[in-house]
Amino acid sequence: MFKKILIANRGEIACRVIKTARRMGIATVAVYSDADKDALHVEMADEAVHIGPPAAAESYLVIDKIIAACKQTGAEAVHPGYGFLSERQAFAEALKANGIVFIGPNPRAIAAMGDKIESKKFANAAKVSTVPGYLGVIEDPAHAVKIADEIGYPVMIKASAGGGGKGMRIANTREEVAEGFARAKSEAKSSFGDDRVFVEKFIVNPRHIEIQVLGDKHGNVIYLGERECSIQRRNQKVIEEAPSPLLDEETRRKMGEQAVALAKAVDYDSAGTVEFVAGQDRSFFFLEMNTRLQVEHPVTELITGIDLVEQMIRVAAGEPLAIKQTEVHLRGWAVESRIYAEDPTRNFLPSTGRLVKYRPPAEGHQDGVTVRNDTGVFEGGEISIYYDPMIAKLVTHAGDRLTAIDAQAKALDEFVIDGIRHNIPFLSSLMQHERWKAGRLSTGFIAEEYPEGFAPLVAQGETAHVLASVACAVDHTMNERKRQISGQLRTQRPVTFLRERAVMLGDQRFDMTIDDGGASFLVRFEDESAHAHHLESEWAPGEPVWRGVVDGEAVAVQVRPILNGFLLSHAGVSVEARVYTRREAELAALMPARRVADTSKSLLCPMPGLVKALLVVEGQEVKAGEPLCMVEAMKMENVLRAERDVTVKKINAKEGDSLAVDAVIMEFA
Repeated sequence: MFKKILIANRGEIACRVIKTARRMGIATVAVYSDADKDALHVEMADEAVHIGPPAAAESYLVIDKIIAACKQTGAEAVHPGYGFLSERQAFAEALKANGIVFIGPNPRAIAAMGDKIESKKFANAAKVSTVPGYLGVIEDPAHAVKIADEIGYPVMIKASAGGGGKGMRIANTREEVAEGFARAKSEAKSSFGDDRVFVEKFIVNPRHIEIQVLGDKHGNVIYLGERECSIQRRNQKVIEEAPSPLLDEETRRKMGEQAVALAKAVDYDSAGTVEFVAGQDRSFFFLEMNTRLQVEHPVTELITGIDLVEQMIRVAAGEPLAIKQTEVHLRGWAVESRIYAEDPTRNFLPSTGRLVKYRPPAEGHQDGVTVRNDTGVFEGGEISIYYDPMIAKLVTHAGDRLTAIDAQAKALDEFVIDGIRHNIPFLSSLMQHERWKAGRLSTGFIAEEYPEGFAPLVAQGETAHVLASVACAVDHTMNERKRQISGQLRTQRPVTFLRERAVMLGDQRFDMTIDDGGASFLVRFEDESAHAHHLESEWAPGEPVWRGVVDGEAVAVQVRPILNGFLLSHAGVSVEARVYTRREAELAALMPARRVADTSKSLLCPMPGLVKALLVVEGQEVKAGEPLCMVEAMKMENVLRAERDVTVKKINAKEGDSLAVDAVIMEFA
């Protein structure tokens, strides 16, 4: 077994590999760029080597720097994580030439299956069912349009060396093919250093299901069940689960056996994933093989009890698999949410900055539920513009799917992040969605269910009553603390002052009374419902999460102080809460509403990023939907379009400018 390994990656996956290596008694070496000098993976590793500037092309993607770091530290092997160099045949070969073991598949397997175009050719030759498409390299937009016309719309334009949703576009028309081809090539070049793209038929209403395979250097290959990754945005996975609610045992076996046959055909000898697009009728077609560890591997680990990173290390060290196919059993259900630094209310645009607060839910196993949080950040750390915006992967496991979903919803309610925008409100709303709970999924789920984009859920019904009750309890607890500090006695105030309250949740008013029993409260609503709720909690002022029991059910509500109140977040609802006396509520209703500045005649930068291209000039008349400029952030190119017919009055930015969020790019007449 190796004594020391180097992790050629960063962020949560580097931390994940370090944890397993530490448990196995293997020393670890981290590599880091200027932007990552204070990163968590650097702190966790036994040693760390600086490898260059923030840009990945000058640090994490430079093979010679990784090899030099191995020689400097005496690392015997390299785990590549995912992304970066993980699927580069040249990297595996360079390591081998320098006597360093690659903790991944052999270079021949990477060459055969890591390249999206070549993998499809190989699968066709092996008589594996594949999606109809053109497998050759496409040189220009006209060629792409011709191919799309022949295949039939819609089509998917994909980067040959792609992954993570980058370099991918769906096109429904000739015009979209031409534009998508240019964007896919550009993103592929900047993300992977390879601008080749191909075109294939896009299956309507598809589901994305993948089979985890594991092989060794002795010819043994097994499959570890499936994951469903159908909840996607811009072809990037958002929520994954294992197993899939679509598959039955027969389909699972067929997909697994096909995946194993494909892996054996290329002498696959590590952890890898064979991806399929599946129809609602359980028909399936081979998409591609990812010759690396997947982002979503934790859900497979939780339902099988198998540490995939450990298996990769043991296989790389020459050990035969100690697990036989008959010994693989799927237990329970696991759900994973990808937590990103992005603003879901602004079309999921990236967000950067300092993590003023970062308080994930407690990890561990309790009452049949496991909570796991894979992360590479810490409170006070920075979310950089240079890398993928993932903050963490929150995973829950339980005996059945609905229990795992409920556990995920509760864990999201307890996950506190301040200082940047993030997608937890969106993930929380998804956990409440009836279609998601029913397992009626497709890769178009988000586009279909959120056609106008995401807006936080509105507090209504039972959720509104719970939030109003918690607001009343929080306010009461805070007032009690203030009176204790000031030396006041409770009996000095009238009973009605202590008990009668009017809670404003946004524009909704709830009149109620509260009886204080120390750590328990009884809240009665004075409306037509005449609801009464019993609350128990040890919450103390200053804690970011109110944890307690409401009518016998465990509840977590995030509490953030705001002017004259607090912001409550729970179950996908985010609402400003203010607790008044009845007289205060009457006076507050007379206050004029604050006016919002009119920005309708300006194009604001929606995220911190780089102006890559200005597509209009001053004085130009632009029709609704036409492109105005392109902003690059976190390796993704975002085309900003006119929302209506306008005339460009003034352009305030130039190509190459680095802009902050809401910076004015141009003004309209």
